[in-house]
Amino acid sequence: MFDFHTHSYYSDGVLSPTKLLDYAKSNGVQTLALTDHDTISGLEEARNYAKKIKINFINGVEISATWRNRTIHIVGLDIDDTNQQLQQGLKQHQVLREERAIKIARGLAGAGVENPYEKTLKLVKKSMITRTHFAQMLINEGVCKDMKSVFKRFMVRKLPGGVNVQWSNLTEVIAWIKSSGGIAVLAHPYRYNITHTKLKQLISDFKEAGGSAIEIITAFYQQQEVQMMIEIANEFDLQGSIGSDYHGWENSFVKMGYLKPLSGVKQVLSDRL
Repeated sequence: MFDFHTHSYYSDGVLSPTKLLDYAKSNGVQTLALTDHDTISGLEEARNYAKKIKINFINGVEISATWRNRTIHIVGLDIDDTNQQLQQGLKQHQVLREERAIKIARGLAGAGVENPYEKTLKLVKKSMITRTHFAQMLINEGVCKDMKSVFKRFMVRKLPGGVNVQWSNLTEVIAWIKSSGGIAVLAHPYRYNITHTKLKQLISDFKEAGGSAIEIITAFYQQQEVQMMIEIANEFDLQGSIGSDYHGWENSFVKMGYLKPLSGVKQVLSDRL
């Protein structure tokens, strides 16, 4: 069993890389990729511990990108985390994330939430403050009941916490991943809330820019969506990937070790499994 999309407390997850690997092993995962948002800071710890407990570990990262004024996510698998081009690109995005956090806090304060930055900071275990941290703060404060209501009330478009970020574009992000020897995977294609026509345009642009695979099975997909993504992957001659997008928050239903195997399309990194 394998999982190519997970997060630790170096971005918006709860667990340390070590605890994440323990959890993965206890749930039968034999190959794991750590793919924190716009950071590779947890990879060394994860690599070292994976050797100790005998889990096959894949270096990874999940990078935000701008495509036609939309934010999408590209997972980089089997990357070289010492690559200078990748490191420099991620540093640029980390600055953008810091700037976004300040703007989100300002917007939430304007909407009547007291001390949003300070309260959110208490949930952050490393240096990165994400939208997920703000969302969990709002849930803890009783302002919202769950993640869905947070984003509906605060975090999108022109709402108080809805901050637009101009990330590096799709082509640039894929170039960072490829410069590090990695494989670019389009993360959770069905979560972008776009029409089927636009989805196929996104995948076409992703392929043209050097993308190699798309996530087909995640914790969020229905079987009909899985079958449709298999057909699209084959149409564009792309490989398929499996990833839970596990973060570890108690109010999330996402677990590890429960994803169905992938068939009908070539599996990304099949030679590493």
